[in-house]
Amino acid sequence: MTTKIIENAYVVTVTGEEYPGGHIVVVDNKITAVGAGPAPAIEGAERIDGTGCLATPGLVNTHHHLYQWASQGLAKDNTLFEWLVALYKPWAKMDAEVVSGAASAALGWLLKSGCTTASDLHYVFPKGRGDLFAAEIDAAAELGIRFHPCRGSMDRGQSQGGLPPDEVVEDLPTILAETEAAIDRYHDASFDSMLRIAVAPCSPFSVSRDLLTQSAELARAKNVRLHTHLAETLDEEEHCIEQFGMTPVEYMETLGWLGPDVWFAHAVHLHDTDIKKMAGTGTGAAHCPSSNARLGAGIARISHLLEAGVPVGLGVDGAASAEMVSLAGEVKQAMYMQRAKYGPTALTARQALEIGTIGGARVLGRENEIGSLEVGKLADIALWRTDGFYAAIDDPVTAFAYGKTPPLARLLVNGETVVEDDALTSVPQDEVARRGAQAHRRLMKLAEEVL
Repeated sequence: MTTKIIENAYVVTVTGEEYPGGHIVVVDNKITAVGAGPAPAIEGAERIDGTGCLATPGLVNTHHHLYQWASQGLAKDNTLFEWLVALYKPWAKMDAEVVSGAASAALGWLLKSGCTTASDLHYVFPKGRGDLFAAEIDAAAELGIRFHPCRGSMDRGQSQGGLPPDEVVEDLPTILAETEAAIDRYHDASFDSMLRIAVAPCSPFSVSRDLLTQSAELARAKNVRLHTHLAETLDEEEHCIEQFGMTPVEYMETLGWLGPDVWFAHAVHLHDTDIKKMAGTGTGAAHCPSSNARLGAGIARISHLLEAGVPVGLGVDGAASAEMVSLAGEVKQAMYMQRAKYGPTALTARQALEIGTIGGARVLGRENEIGSLEVGKLADIALWRTDGFYAAIDDPVTAFAYGKTPPLARLLVNGETVVEDDALTSVPQDEVARRGAQAHRRLMKLAEEVL
């Protein structure tokens, strides 16, 4: 049994309690005490001085594409559909080596921005390129991050009216078989699980009706969650109306894709009726403000979703549409974008922090295990330095959310230190960065003939 005590920190539980000069006691991988100072004296405990620091739950990333670390900086001024058409070609050449290096760098970057749980949607599986899904899972295990990879898929290529080229789609039997095999091999439903699988057909414009229907049946038979992109752009809505005669949310409703086990990435272009449907069914949303801005997709109605009771989490999205974006930075971005559109009271700093922590935990179905600093929950804890220049701001939450994100003094995942003094400790930081750069160079070389 190992014990760690964080003391003298400004502790924000995100469930309503805040403790200036507070403490957190961690025994093995669980929180056993949270409160005001002084911290208890426990023989043999590792004492972590949080003086000048803000302690928050670890951030939860509800949407990502790790492989895209290898394709940053391309199609810089394109809409989503234009961007996808340009990037499907190099993505078709990726292999397990590319995915391994890209995932390592992308996950390391997430850890350095206070992320302790990350979801990823990998949906491109070129034939004969190795086990791409295993490559990202192995990278997450090495770095020590809590991981929720989604086995994605596309079966509707251009020849069938879809957007992606036929060379990057799979057939329905293969998708279902590989997805079931991934669940059986990797999914861990235990309380302190470090690895859970979700089922994730990519989007209404790249998958068939049969794939969506049978994926939902598979996920529910296996008791895992469902994820997809939805309502990201007006182009998508026009596509759905033209192809299916209804809006994206209406279409998904007809296929059984609304419910507390479902979350949609982006959800930018929602009608009032869509929000009502999502709230009534407990369907969640992953808000990706920087990616939506980079692609000119729009600003999601997050304040309206929250007011209606929709579970909302934050997502970085893939690095190819959100270059070098940090998850902590998305707390500020979400807050500022809502205010830019709806006024200065649309989203507070504490609400934005809640979206990035307990909100994300709800979206992933783990609100009983992670997302807040409470006794009995898993010890996923971020300790941010809000002294020095940041000490000019009296409220540490404001210091964290409004400007440049403060450096990380310590990040614990499942009770283990993975970042200390703003540097990775689980794997050498320079090595992780090198892997990411090599993955980019390898993908660009593999794709030379199609770029």
